[in-house]
Amino acid sequence: MEKAFEVRLPQFEGPFDLLLFFIERDEIDVHNIPISSITNDFLEYIRQMNDLNIELASEFILVAATLMRIKAKMLLPRPELDDAGNEIDPRKDLVERILQYKQFKEACEDMRVLEEDRSLKSARGNIQRELAEIAMQNAASEELMNLTLYQLLNTFNKVVTRFENESKKVKHKVVQYPYTIAGEKTQLRERIRAHRKVAFTEVITSCENKVQAIFTFLAVLELLAEQVIRITLGIGFNNFWLSEPEEVTA
Repeated sequence: MEKAFEVRLPQFEGPFDLLLFFIERDEIDVHNIPISSITNDFLEYIRQMNDLNIELASEFILVAATLMRIKAKMLLPRPELDDAGNEIDPRKDLVERILQYKQFKEACEDMRVLEEDRSLKSARGNIQRELAEIAMQNAASEELMNLTLYQLLNTFNKVVTRFENESKKVKHKVVQYPYTIAGEKTQLRERIRAHRKVAFTEVITSCENKVQAIFTFLAVLELLAEQVIRITLGIGFNNFWLSEPEEVTA
């Protein structure tokens, strides 16, 4: 038993390519194909291939069966009618497929010409070198050359997470108050000189806020330490006065 083998014929890429060859060879109107002669030519081609022990693809056998079926329909005395009562041409589907194949074949030929034209052009040999030079001009040259979509998305996720963490941080606002211990000491001494004796509660309650009260209290402590003022205790709770020492008054 002889072993069958497949041979891809360069002139016919498939059964529709063979049909198109017969149509163009005999200058036949594709919309009015003489199905009998086309079928005979197609079957004769298949017989020649069988004589050469060439295994035909199933597409050739299917198209041969389709041609024989169309030929049998055209020989029947009762043609098929559509809903409008018009006779249905059995060759209609075959003609549409041949025309569609012809369009694709012509498009492939155009693309083949473009491919040959492109093959005559050589690519620039310095593309990689130019890209490397551009990348080296940046701080992260290696990342720029090897950057992937995953790395880009990962970096974006880190930036978003960092932004969210920054927005959640507790922020403290430092306010520079217009108070100094030296300034409060000067105002306190001028007040004592004007009234000779000032109640401590009056000094504190005259402050604008608690920050000034703290500076005033620190000023009182420094003046007492420097013996610039003295405290006189009175009767009752927190009842004392600020005044100048006797020698300073004299």
